[in-house]
Amino acid sequence: MRKTLIVALREYVVSVKTKAFLIGLLMMPLMMGGGFIVGAFMEGRVDTADKRIAIADYTGRLFDTLDSANRQRNDAAIFTGEGAARKQTLPRFVLEKIDTGGTDMQRLSLQLSDRIRKGELMAFVLIGPNVIDTNKDPGQATLNYYSNTPTYNDALGWISVVLNEQIQQLRLVGAAFDPKVVRQLTQRVAVGNLGLVKTDAAGNIISAEETNQLANFLVPFAMMFLMFMVIMATTAPLLNSTLEEKTQRIAEVLLSSISPFELMAGKLIGIMGVSLTMAAVYLSGAYAALSRAGYVQFFPWQSIWWFVGFLSLAVLMYGSIFIAIGAAVSDMKEAQSMMTPVMLLVVSPMFVMQNVIREPGSTLSLVLSLFPPATPMLMIIRQTVPPGIPLWQPLLGVALVLLASLVCVFAAGRIFRVGILMQGKGARISEMFRWALRG
Repeated sequence: MRKTLIVALREYVVSVKTKAFLIGLLMMPLMMGGGFIVGAFMEGRVDTADKRIAIADYTGRLFDTLDSANRQRNDAAIFTGEGAARKQTLPRFVLEKIDTGGTDMQRLSLQLSDRIRKGELMAFVLIGPNVIDTNKDPGQATLNYYSNTPTYNDALGWISVVLNEQIQQLRLVGAAFDPKVVRQLTQRVAVGNLGLVKTDAAGNIISAEETNQLANFLVPFAMMFLMFMVIMATTAPLLNSTLEEKTQRIAEVLLSSISPFELMAGKLIGIMGVSLTMAAVYLSGAYAALSRAGYVQFFPWQSIWWFVGFLSLAVLMYGSIFIAIGAAVSDMKEAQSMMTPVMLLVVSPMFVMQNVIREPGSTLSLVLSLFPPATPMLMIIRQTVPPGIPLWQPLLGVALVLLASLVCVFAAGRIFRVGILMQGKGARISEMFRWALRG
């Protein structure tokens, strides 16, 4: 046991002192917050060149409204800030009224399409003659937007809203309805998304609070993503280090004074300490950030110890698999081919994450979270989504992952004992199973 602890301490110290460990610590916040940082940096850094749009209004009743709304937009909506800090953040729309003059819609659309190809227009809109009164000829009650930039939808969305509101108003007037009365009668009522009503110690009723949908998604996602990143950052390098010790015959020197299982166990314990150190740094940083921002109530205190336990077992399970692969192969090419199925197991919780967050109490979520390779990440998701899950479910999950981890460590120990001293051609998967079963 003393030798195992010495190996574990050495593995921990060597890992923590490397630049790779520091880079790994920075990688998580960069990946989590990089999108927000880049988004904030890129905000306002868009193409503000004028967008010229031709409007062919066959009704003769809609262009003026659209043009008036566009002038208001160009005067106010495309700017942010006030006074000297006023800055244009969106492009102007320059509307060009097309004289239809009885021209066939199909021929006019071809002419305007040619103008787009020449770069004279960004887009054009054809408003059918019966778009207001659809009883005449529904086939000509069309409202079409044409462009060769399908990924730019700002103009399409804005034009659609303005024109549809005006078309609705004109239809109501034509049917002798007061648009104001209709608007009042059809106004939607916002639905409050609240938690449950509670009582305090004195029996007084406490009103339900508004549910924070964003926090209810981000907290379980962040916990799962943190576990995933820590597992990948700490267990995957075990394959490289084991293969390096094998190919450079360092393992032969070590095994002269320590048994193969003690060496492997020391590596696993050491890397478990590294993973818990990384998790502690990230969780402490998250708590400090939430406290500073005034959102400390969203820190999942109730799940921290479960997180530590599941993370430790996951590191044992996946770490032993990576060590076994590193001992059985002879070069990185063989190792990479064997890593593929293991990587699929590690990332498998990502495929069902949204379903589990949306319905953490469903039978499907329960079954998926009791599949040992995915249990650590999926179970922590289900625990951090209110109102949580019954205690027996995470306890059963711990038992299953513990059993799977012990099986993996036992099998990896047998594979490590045989493969670490083999040189030349690496072992096939069938041989690894045979070593694991027969020793």
